[in-house]
Amino acid sequence: MNWPVSNIGAVCIDTDTFNPENEPDKEFSYIDIASIDNQAKKILNPQVLLGKNAPSRARKKVRAGDILVATVRPNLNAVSLVPPDLDGQIASTGFCVLRSQPDLIDSRYLFYCTVSPDFINYLTARVTGANYPAVSDSVVKSVPITLPPLPIQKQITAILEKADAAREKRRQANQLTEQFLQSAFLEMFGDPARNPKGWEVMTMEVVCSKVADGTHFSPPLCEFGVPYITAKHLKPRGLDFFKSPTFISQEHHQEIYKRCDPVYGDVLYIKDGATTGIAAVNRYSFAFSMLSSLALLKPRKDLITGEYLATYLNNENVKNSILRHMAGAAIKRDCRFLPHLLRFSKNSPRWSRKSNPCAPSSASRSRSWSISSTASCNAPFAGSRNARRVRE
Repeated sequence: MNWPVSNIGAVCIDTDTFNPENEPDKEFSYIDIASIDNQAKKILNPQVLLGKNAPSRARKKVRAGDILVATVRPNLNAVSLVPPDLDGQIASTGFCVLRSQPDLIDSRYLFYCTVSPDFINYLTARVTGANYPAVSDSVVKSVPITLPPLPIQKQITAILEKADAAREKRRQANQLTEQFLQSAFLEMFGDPARNPKGWEVMTMEVVCSKVADGTHFSPPLCEFGVPYITAKHLKPRGLDFFKSPTFISQEHHQEIYKRCDPVYGDVLYIKDGATTGIAAVNRYSFAFSMLSSLALLKPRKDLITGEYLATYLNNENVKNSILRHMAGAAIKRDCRFLPHLLRFSKNSPRWSRKSNPCAPSSASRSRSWSISSTASCNAPFAGSRNARRVRE
Protein backbone atom coordinates (compact mmCIF):
# COMPACT_ATOMS: atom_id res chain seq x y z
CA MET A 1 0.00 0.00 0.00
CA ASN A 2 1.19 3.52 -0.72
CA TRP A 3 1.12 5.00 2.74
CA PRO A 4 2.72 8.40 3.22
CA VAL A 5 6.28 8.63 4.54
CA SER A 6 7.30 11.40 6.91
CA ASN A 7 10.05 11.74 9.52
CA ILE A 8 9.83 11.19 13.25
CA GLY A 9 10.22 14.86 14.11
CA ALA A 10 7.16 15.76 12.05
CA VAL A 11 4.88 13.49 14.09
CA CYS A 12 6.23 14.44 17.53
CA ILE A 13 5.70 17.48 19.73
CA ASP A 14 8.22 19.42 21.79
CA THR A 15 9.09 18.17 25.27
CA ASP A 16 10.00 20.02 28.46
CA THR A 17 13.20 20.51 30.40
CA PHE A 18 13.49 21.04 34.13
CA ASN A 19 16.36 21.49 36.58
CA PRO A 20 15.65 19.45 39.75
CA GLU A 21 18.08 21.65 41.67
CA ASN A 22 15.33 24.28 41.67
CA GLU A 23 13.57 22.03 44.21
CA PRO A 24 16.59 20.88 46.26
CA ASP A 25 14.68 18.97 48.94
CA LYS A 26 12.20 17.22 46.67
CA GLU A 27 12.75 13.63 45.57
CA PHE A 28 12.55 12.65 41.92
CA SER A 29 13.23 9.54 39.85
CA TYR A 30 16.22 9.89 37.55
CA ILE A 31 16.29 7.79 34.39
CA ASP A 32 19.77 7.41 32.95
CA ILE A 33 20.93 5.07 30.20
CA ALA A 34 21.95 2.46 32.77
CA SER A 35 18.28 2.28 33.79
CA ILE A 36 17.26 0.86 30.41
CA ASP A 37 17.10 -2.90 29.99
CA ASN A 38 18.29 -3.17 26.40
CA GLN A 39 16.77 -6.62 25.93
CA ALA A 40 13.35 -6.07 27.50
CA LYS A 41 13.16 -2.44 26.30
CA LYS A 42 12.00 -1.36 29.74
CA ILE A 43 13.09 1.10 32.42
CA LEU A 44 14.41 -0.79 35.43
CA ASN A 45 15.50 0.62 38.79
CA PRO A 46 15.71 4.37 38.13
CA GLN A 47 17.58 6.27 40.83
CA VAL A 48 15.61 8.19 43.45
CA LEU A 49 17.46 11.41 44.24
CA LEU A 50 16.97 14.73 45.98
CA GLY A 51 16.94 17.75 43.73
CA LYS A 52 20.15 19.09 45.28
CA ASN A 53 21.92 15.87 44.28
CA ALA A 54 20.74 15.90 40.68
CA PRO A 55 23.40 15.05 38.06
CA SER A 56 24.13 17.76 35.52
CA ARG A 57 22.51 15.60 32.82
CA ALA A 58 19.20 15.30 34.70
CA ARG A 59 17.24 17.85 32.71
CA LYS A 60 14.59 16.20 30.50
CA LYS A 61 11.10 15.98 31.97
CA VAL A 62 9.15 12.99 30.68
CA ARG A 63 5.50 11.96 30.48
CA ALA A 64 3.83 8.57 30.40
CA GLY A 65 3.87 7.27 26.84
CA ASP A 66 7.04 9.14 25.83
CA ILE A 67 9.71 7.11 24.05
CA LEU A 68 13.28 7.42 25.31
CA VAL A 69 15.97 6.82 22.69
CA ALA A 70 19.59 6.74 23.87
CA THR A 71 21.65 8.88 21.52
CA VAL A 72 24.99 7.37 22.57
CA ARG A 73 26.02 4.04 21.02
CA PRO A 74 22.73 3.77 19.12
CA ASN A 75 23.73 0.32 17.88
CA LEU A 76 22.86 -0.95 21.39
CA ASN A 77 19.31 0.40 20.93
CA ALA A 78 18.64 1.45 24.51
CA VAL A 79 14.99 2.39 23.97
CA SER A 80 11.94 2.34 26.24
CA LEU A 81 8.43 3.63 26.70
CA VAL A 82 7.91 5.72 29.84
CA PRO A 83 5.43 3.88 32.09
CA PRO A 84 2.65 5.70 34.01
CA ASP A 85 4.49 5.44 37.35
CA LEU A 86 7.34 7.59 35.95
CA ASP A 87 5.09 10.35 34.60
CA GLY A 88 6.63 13.75 35.34
CA GLN A 89 10.06 12.37 36.28
CA ILE A 90 13.47 13.36 34.89
CA ALA A 91 15.58 11.67 32.22
CA SER A 92 19.19 12.17 31.16
CA THR A 93 20.11 14.48 28.32
CA GLY A 94 21.65 11.33 26.83
CA PHE A 95 18.15 10.52 25.59
CA CYS A 96 16.13 11.94 22.75
CA VAL A 97 12.58 12.14 24.15
CA LEU A 98 9.88 11.46 21.57
CA ARG A 99 6.32 12.53 22.39
CA SER A 100 3.85 11.55 19.69
CA GLN A 101 1.11 13.72 18.28
CA PRO A 102 -1.94 11.57 19.09
CA ASP A 103 -3.85 12.63 15.98
CA LEU A 104 -0.98 11.54 13.72
CA ILE A 105 0.71 8.54 15.28
CA ASP A 106 0.06 5.96 17.99
CA SER A 107 2.78 6.08 20.65
CA ARG A 108 3.11 2.28 20.71
CA TYR A 109 3.46 2.21 16.92
CA LEU A 110 6.21 4.84 17.19
CA PHE A 111 7.93 2.77 19.89
CA TYR A 112 8.01 -0.32 17.69
CA CYS A 113 9.47 1.77 14.87
CA THR A 114 12.35 2.80 17.17
CA VAL A 115 13.32 -0.82 17.89
CA SER A 116 13.33 -1.85 14.22
CA PRO A 117 16.57 -2.73 12.37
CA ASP A 118 15.98 0.12 9.90
CA PHE A 119 15.90 2.65 12.75
CA ILE A 120 19.05 1.23 14.36
CA ASN A 121 20.95 1.11 11.06
CA TYR A 122 19.94 4.66 10.18
CA LEU A 123 21.35 6.03 13.43
CA THR A 124 24.43 3.81 13.45
CA ALA A 125 25.39 5.06 9.99
CA ARG A 126 25.33 8.65 11.28
CA VAL A 127 27.25 8.44 14.55
CA THR A 128 30.12 10.80 15.25
CA GLY A 129 32.93 10.54 17.79
CA ALA A 130 35.37 7.68 18.40
CA ASN A 131 35.28 7.42 22.20
CA TYR A 132 31.58 8.21 22.57
CA PRO A 133 29.85 7.40 19.28
CA ALA A 134 26.60 9.31 19.33
CA VAL A 135 23.93 11.02 17.29
CA SER A 136 22.10 14.25 17.96
CA ASP A 137 18.39 14.60 18.70
CA SER A 138 17.96 16.12 15.26
CA VAL A 139 19.33 12.94 13.64
CA VAL A 140 16.86 10.81 15.61
CA LYS A 141 14.02 13.05 14.50
CA SER A 142 15.14 12.88 10.88
CA VAL A 143 14.54 9.11 10.66
CA PRO A 144 11.93 8.34 7.95
CA ILE A 145 8.73 6.72 9.16
CA THR A 146 5.79 5.22 7.28
CA LEU A 147 2.39 6.51 8.41
CA PRO A 148 -0.54 4.19 7.82
CA PRO A 149 -3.94 5.40 9.10
CA LEU A 150 -4.29 5.33 12.89
CA PRO A 151 -6.61 2.28 12.95
CA ILE A 152 -4.05 0.28 10.99
CA GLN A 153 -1.25 1.53 13.26
CA LYS A 154 -3.18 0.13 16.21
CA GLN A 155 -3.70 -3.18 14.42
CA ILE A 156 0.03 -3.44 13.71
CA THR A 157 0.80 -2.60 17.33
CA ALA A 158 -1.59 -5.28 18.61
CA ILE A 159 0.18 -7.91 16.50
CA LEU A 160 3.61 -6.84 17.74
CA GLU A 161 2.45 -6.85 21.36
CA LYS A 162 1.32 -10.46 20.92
CA ALA A 163 4.75 -11.25 19.55
CA ASP A 164 6.32 -9.63 22.61
CA ALA A 165 4.17 -11.75 24.89
CA ALA A 166 5.27 -14.87 22.99
CA ARG A 167 8.92 -13.88 23.40
CA GLU A 168 8.45 -13.49 27.15
CA LYS A 169 6.97 -16.97 27.34
CA ARG A 170 9.93 -18.25 25.36
CA ARG A 171 12.32 -16.58 27.83
CA GLN A 172 10.60 -18.38 30.68
CA ALA A 173 10.77 -21.61 28.73
CA ASN A 174 14.50 -21.08 28.20
CA GLN A 175 14.98 -20.91 31.95
CA LEU A 176 13.24 -24.27 32.33
CA THR A 177 15.34 -25.63 29.48
CA GLU A 178 18.51 -24.64 31.31
CA GLN A 179 17.40 -26.63 34.33
CA PHE A 180 16.62 -29.58 32.09
CA LEU A 181 20.05 -29.37 30.43
CA GLN A 182 21.80 -29.72 33.77
CA SER A 183 19.72 -32.81 34.53
CA ALA A 184 20.37 -34.24 31.05
CA PHE A 185 24.08 -33.55 31.42
CA LEU A 186 24.23 -35.63 34.60
CA GLU A 187 22.24 -38.44 33.04
CA MET A 188 24.44 -38.60 29.94
CA PHE A 189 27.88 -38.08 31.45
CA GLY A 190 27.46 -38.81 35.16
CA ASP A 191 28.64 -36.58 37.97
CA PRO A 192 31.66 -34.84 36.37
CA ALA A 193 33.26 -34.23 39.75
CA ARG A 194 33.42 -38.00 40.47
CA ASN A 195 33.56 -39.28 36.86
CA PRO A 196 31.73 -42.55 37.70
CA LYS A 197 31.70 -43.63 34.03
CA GLY A 198 35.46 -43.51 33.81
CA TRP A 199 35.78 -41.08 30.93
CA GLU A 200 39.30 -40.05 30.02
CA VAL A 201 40.23 -36.61 31.26
CA MET A 202 42.12 -33.65 29.84
CA THR A 203 43.46 -30.37 31.15
CA MET A 204 42.24 -26.93 30.23
CA GLU A 205 45.46 -26.34 28.33
CA VAL A 206 44.44 -28.94 25.77
CA VAL A 207 40.78 -28.03 25.26
CA CYS A 208 41.29 -24.25 25.24
CA SER A 209 43.52 -22.23 22.95
CA LYS A 210 43.71 -19.46 25.52
CA VAL A 211 43.08 -19.02 29.25
CA ALA A 212 43.47 -15.43 30.43
CA ASP A 213 41.79 -12.89 32.64
CA GLY A 214 40.78 -9.27 32.36
CA THR A 215 42.62 -6.16 33.41
CA HIS A 216 44.24 -6.10 36.86
CA PHE A 217 43.76 -2.37 37.20
CA SER A 218 40.40 -0.63 37.40
CA PRO A 219 40.10 1.87 34.54
CA PRO A 220 37.95 4.93 35.20
CA LEU A 221 34.35 4.44 34.16
CA CYS A 222 32.63 6.70 31.64
CA GLU A 223 28.97 7.44 31.18
CA PHE A 224 29.44 6.35 27.58
CA GLY A 225 32.18 4.47 25.77
CA VAL A 226 33.20 0.84 25.19
CA PRO A 227 31.28 -1.81 27.18
CA TYR A 228 33.15 -3.00 30.28
CA ILE A 229 32.03 -6.35 31.66
CA THR A 230 32.63 -7.46 35.25
CA ALA A 231 31.44 -10.29 37.49
CA LYS A 232 28.12 -8.50 38.12
CA HIS A 233 27.15 -9.10 34.49
CA LEU A 234 27.47 -12.91 34.71
CA LYS A 235 24.32 -14.59 36.03
CA PRO A 236 23.41 -18.26 36.36
CA ARG A 237 21.17 -17.81 33.31
CA GLY A 238 23.94 -16.23 31.20
CA LEU A 239 25.72 -12.99 30.37
CA ASP A 240 23.59 -9.86 30.91
CA PHE A 241 25.41 -6.60 30.20
CA PHE A 242 22.46 -4.35 29.47
CA LYS A 243 20.73 -4.57 32.83
CA SER A 244 23.55 -2.58 34.44
CA PRO A 245 25.90 -1.36 31.69
CA THR A 246 29.30 0.16 32.44
CA PHE A 247 31.72 1.76 29.99
CA ILE A 248 35.39 2.71 29.69
CA SER A 249 37.25 4.88 27.21
CA GLN A 250 38.38 3.62 23.83
CA GLU A 251 42.02 4.11 24.84
CA HIS A 252 41.74 1.91 27.94
CA HIS A 253 39.77 -0.68 25.98
CA GLN A 254 42.42 -0.97 23.28
CA GLU A 255 45.13 -1.56 25.87
CA ILE A 256 43.12 -4.24 27.72
CA TYR A 257 41.96 -5.95 24.52
CA LYS A 258 45.53 -6.57 23.37
CA ARG A 259 45.86 -9.25 26.06
CA CYS A 260 42.27 -10.31 26.70
CA ASP A 261 40.15 -10.39 23.55
CA PRO A 262 36.73 -12.02 24.10
CA VAL A 263 34.72 -12.82 20.98
CA TYR A 264 31.38 -14.46 20.25
CA GLY A 265 31.33 -18.08 21.47
CA ASP A 266 34.06 -17.73 24.10
CA VAL A 267 33.31 -18.70 27.70
CA LEU A 268 33.55 -16.21 30.57
CA TYR A 269 34.10 -17.54 34.08
CA ILE A 270 33.97 -15.74 37.44
CA LYS A 271 37.20 -16.69 39.18
CA ASP A 272 37.09 -14.57 42.34
CA GLY A 273 34.60 -12.84 44.58
CA ALA A 274 31.30 -13.83 46.11
CA THR A 275 29.95 -15.32 42.88
CA THR A 276 33.02 -17.36 41.93
CA GLY A 277 32.21 -20.37 39.76
CA ILE A 278 29.60 -19.02 37.32
CA ALA A 279 30.32 -19.58 33.62
CA ALA A 280 28.52 -18.22 30.55
CA VAL A 281 28.93 -18.35 26.79
CA ASN A 282 29.49 -14.92 25.24
CA ARG A 283 26.55 -14.22 22.91
CA TYR A 284 27.52 -10.60 22.19
CA SER A 285 29.03 -9.77 18.81
CA PHE A 286 30.38 -6.38 19.91
CA ALA A 287 33.83 -5.86 21.45
CA PHE A 288 34.15 -5.32 25.20
CA SER A 289 36.77 -5.30 27.96
CA MET A 290 36.82 -7.45 31.11
CA LEU A 291 37.91 -6.99 34.72
CA SER A 292 40.36 -9.47 36.28
CA SER A 293 37.55 -11.10 38.29
CA LEU A 294 36.64 -12.83 35.02
CA ALA A 295 38.58 -15.51 33.19
CA LEU A 296 38.42 -15.77 29.42
CA LEU A 297 38.31 -19.35 28.11
CA LYS A 298 38.67 -19.83 24.36
CA PRO A 299 37.51 -23.38 23.53
CA ARG A 300 39.20 -25.14 20.66
CA LYS A 301 36.30 -25.50 18.25
CA ASP A 302 37.48 -28.87 16.98
CA LEU A 303 37.67 -30.27 20.51
CA ILE A 304 34.96 -28.76 22.67
CA THR A 305 31.92 -26.50 22.38
CA GLY A 306 31.46 -23.42 24.51
CA GLU A 307 28.05 -24.71 25.57
CA TYR A 308 29.53 -27.96 26.90
CA LEU A 309 32.32 -26.11 28.69
CA ALA A 310 29.93 -23.65 30.36
CA THR A 311 27.50 -26.42 31.34
CA TYR A 312 30.34 -28.45 32.83
CA LEU A 313 31.63 -25.50 34.87
CA ASN A 314 28.14 -24.60 36.09
CA ASN A 315 27.52 -28.08 37.44
CA GLU A 316 27.16 -27.70 41.20
CA ASN A 317 29.49 -30.57 42.03
CA VAL A 318 32.18 -29.29 39.69
CA LYS A 319 31.75 -25.78 41.07
CA ASN A 320 32.07 -26.97 44.68
CA SER A 321 35.13 -29.05 43.84
CA ILE A 322 36.83 -26.09 42.19
CA LEU A 323 36.01 -23.78 45.09
CA ARG A 324 37.56 -26.22 47.57
CA HIS A 325 40.80 -26.23 45.62
CA MET A 326 40.72 -22.47 45.18
CA ALA A 327 40.54 -21.69 48.90
CA GLY A 328 42.37 -18.45 49.60
CA ALA A 329 42.11 -15.05 47.96
CA ALA A 330 45.56 -15.31 46.39
CA ILE A 331 44.58 -18.43 44.44
CA LYS A 332 41.15 -17.16 43.49
CA ARG A 333 42.62 -14.04 41.95
CA ASP A 334 45.27 -15.85 39.90
CA CYS A 335 44.04 -17.17 36.56
CA ARG A 336 47.10 -19.40 36.21
CA PHE A 337 45.56 -21.85 38.66
CA LEU A 338 42.51 -22.51 36.49
CA PRO A 339 44.18 -24.95 34.06
CA HIS A 340 45.33 -27.12 36.99
CA LEU A 341 41.90 -27.28 38.54
CA LEU A 342 39.53 -27.74 35.62
CA ARG A 343 39.56 -31.10 33.93
CA PHE A 344 37.25 -32.55 31.29
CA SER A 345 35.76 -35.91 30.38
CA LYS A 346 35.79 -37.58 26.98
CA ASN A 347 32.11 -38.12 26.31
CA SER A 348 31.62 -40.01 23.07
CA PRO A 349 32.46 -43.62 22.18
CA ARG A 350 32.95 -42.73 18.53
CA TRP A 351 36.64 -41.92 18.14
CA SER A 352 39.32 -42.42 15.51
CA ARG A 353 43.10 -42.22 15.61
CA LYS A 354 44.21 -39.20 13.64
CA SER A 355 47.01 -36.71 13.82
CA ASN A 356 46.05 -34.01 16.32
CA PRO A 357 48.63 -31.37 17.27
CA CYS A 358 46.49 -30.30 20.24
CA ALA A 359 46.50 -33.70 21.92
CA PRO A 360 49.37 -35.14 23.97
CA SER A 361 51.44 -38.02 22.70
CA SER A 362 52.66 -39.47 25.98
CA ALA A 363 50.17 -42.36 25.96
CA SER A 364 50.70 -43.40 22.38
CA ARG A 365 54.07 -42.06 21.15
CA SER A 366 53.18 -42.14 17.42
CA ARG A 367 49.42 -41.81 17.78
CA SER A 368 47.03 -39.26 19.21
CA TRP A 369 43.27 -39.21 19.57
CA SER A 370 40.87 -36.89 17.78
CA ILE A 371 37.12 -36.79 17.17
CA SER A 372 36.12 -38.57 14.00
CA SER A 373 34.11 -36.84 11.32
CA THR A 374 31.13 -38.96 12.36
CA ALA A 375 31.36 -38.06 16.04
CA SER A 376 28.33 -36.69 17.80
CA CYS A 377 28.13 -32.92 18.23
CA ASN A 378 28.03 -33.70 21.94
CA ALA A 379 31.57 -35.07 21.81
CA PRO A 380 33.58 -31.95 22.49
CA PHE A 381 37.18 -33.12 22.73
CA ALA A 382 39.71 -35.94 22.70
CA GLY A 383 42.98 -36.80 24.35
CA SER A 384 45.26 -39.43 25.82
CA ARG A 385 44.77 -41.06 29.19
CA ASN A 386 47.82 -39.24 30.51
CA ALA A 387 46.81 -35.74 29.51
CA ARG A 388 49.73 -33.37 29.71
CA ARG A 389 49.77 -30.99 32.59
CA VAL A 390 50.15 -27.26 32.44
CA ARG A 391 53.65 -25.98 32.84
CA GLU A 392 54.14 -24.07 36.06
